[in-house]
Amino acid sequence: MPTFDPVRSFRKLAYNNALANRRLLQACAALKPGEFEAPRTSFFPSIKETLNHIVTVDWFYVDGMEGGTLGFQAFEIDEPFDDVASLAQAQAEVDRRLMALCEALTPEKLVSTVRLHRGDRIQEERMEDVLSHLFQHQTHHRGQVHAMLAGTSVAPPQLDEFIVADDARFRGSEVAELGWSEETIMR
Repeated sequence: MPTFDPVRSFRKLAYNNALANRRLLQACAALKPGEFEAPRTSFFPSIKETLNHIVTVDWFYVDGMEGGTLGFQAFEIDEPFDDVASLAQAQAEVDRRLMALCEALTPEKLVSTVRLHRGDRIQEERMEDVLSHLFQHQTHHRGQVHAMLAGTSVAPPQLDEFIVADDARFRGSEVAELGWSEETIMR
């Protein structure tokens, strides 16, 4: 009988996060000129602003979980990327850091304290709560970009086929292209 692994779901969510970001950004790379930055109806008023927000928030939280002190410097530039290619590269880099962090998790690390530098104060939270918040944040804003894509020349991609084993057939070559295996992401 397999034993319960309290860090397994966080590892899987980190892989899910990277795969969903990859698909979404590949779709955005196919946008016609002007569509990336065009005004749209959503929490942030464009695909560009929303995707930039995702990456800067990732920088803030991943750095904090790694023990860093980047803090609000992550947000010094509201939109650090003007094009999908450079944004996708930065997102992939922070996604790799998040996967490495989740691969190194232990039950003890899950309940450890993360110190988030918020300018005039240090916010202290449990690692598992920060991870849950970050994955929810990602999903929330990816959904907004997904909806905004429906008003462009690019069809919104499928983003929810990464957690269960039966969905391996939908992941296709993406897992191998990233240097992963089904065994790695499903363990």
